[in-house]
Amino acid sequence: MRTDITQTDVGSLNAIKDFAMTPQVLDSPSDQKENYYYDSDFSEYLGYYRTTQLKAPIDTLAIWTIGKGYSVETNRNKVILDKITGWGTDDFIDILYNHFVITKISKIGGMAQIIKNKKGTLINLKMLNPLTMRTVTNAQGNIIAYDKLTSSGGVGKVEKRFKPEEIFHRVNDRLGDENHGTSVVESVKWIIDAKQEAMKDWRRISHRSTVRILYIEEDDKTRMTALKSDYAEAIKKGDLLILPVKAGDAAFADLTLPPVQQFLDWIRYLENLFYQAVRVPKIIATSEGFTEAGGKMGYMTFEPIYTYEQTKLENDIWNQLGIKLTFNKPPSLSNAMQDTEEKNVGQTQAVQPNDVTAGVGE
Repeated sequence: MRTDITQTDVGSLNAIKDFAMTPQVLDSPSDQKENYYYDSDFSEYLGYYRTTQLKAPIDTLAIWTIGKGYSVETNRNKVILDKITGWGTDDFIDILYNHFVITKISKIGGMAQIIKNKKGTLINLKMLNPLTMRTVTNAQGNIIAYDKLTSSGGVGKVEKRFKPEEIFHRVNDRLGDENHGTSVVESVKWIIDAKQEAMKDWRRISHRSTVRILYIEEDDKTRMTALKSDYAEAIKKGDLLILPVKAGDAAFADLTLPPVQQFLDWIRYLENLFYQAVRVPKIIATSEGFTEAGGKMGYMTFEPIYTYEQTKLENDIWNQLGIKLTFNKPPSLSNAMQDTEEKNVGQTQAVQPNDVTAGVGE
C-alpha cells in the first residue's frame, strides 16, 4: 500500500500541559478576637524527617549551630543553664537541639514550656508536642496565648492555656503576617518523593532480576498451576526444584538488568538538587567525590548559613529566656584561604602588577 503524504492529519497537543505555578496566599489572621493555628501536617513532615535523607542535613545544621557549645557572661547564668534537665535526663544543649529540629520541620515551630521558680528564675525547659499545641493570636496577629489540647489535630479540648511568656517558641522562615512558619519539608517534598521512587524502582528491578524464568511445554492448566506453585515455593525457600520432564522439554532464562547509568544519573541529580534546596552543601554531609578546593568552597558557603542560625537562636534566647549567651563557632577557613591566595599570588591572579609595569615603555 502506497503512503499518501497529502493525507497527513494534525492532532491536538492540548493534552500536554505547560507548567503552571499554583498561586498561594499568606495565612493572615482574621478579624476575630482569637485566631487558632495548629500544624495538621506535622505527622507527615515528621515522617519525612525520620525515614528519608532529610534527617541528615537538618541534624547537621543543628550540630554546626550549637554543637560547639556556648559561653555566657555571668556565672549565675551558667549555673542556671547547667541545672536545666528537661524531662529529667536532658541538658541545655539537648533541649536546644530538639527544639531546633522541630522548628525546622514543623510549621507551628518548636515549643518548650518555660518553668520558673517563685522568684522568677528560670529552672527548666520542657519540650512540647506540636501535634497537641496551637497558637492563639488576636486580630492584629500578635500571639496572646498557647493552648495545649487533649488530643492531636486541633480537635481536642483545651487542657491548659499558657501565657506567651510561658513558652519558648521559635518558627522557621515566617513570611508576612502569617501565624506560622515554613517547614523545610515543603520545598523538598517533591525531590524526596522522586528520589525515593527511583531508588525503590531500581531495588525492585534488581531483586527481581535474581529470579530465573522457566520455559516448559505444558497444555494442562491444572498441572501448570501446580508447577507454578511449586516453582514459586522453591524460589521462596531456596530449595531445589525437580521437574519430571526430559532435559529438552524445559529451559531456564535469566532476567537481565536494564542499564543502571540512567537511574544513577537521575538519582544523583535529585540528590544534588536536594542539598541545594535545604541550604546545606553536600560536602558538609559527605566528602565523597569532592576535591580539596571544592570542599573548601563548600565549607565557606556554609559559614554564613550556620552563623545566621546561631545569631537568630542567640537573639531568641535573650528575648524569651532573658539569658545572654554566645555560641562557639566552628573553625573558619576564611583566613586560611586568604593566606593561601597571598602565598600563591601567581596562580590566583591572571595579571600581576609587575607584568603591567614591565610592559610600560617597551
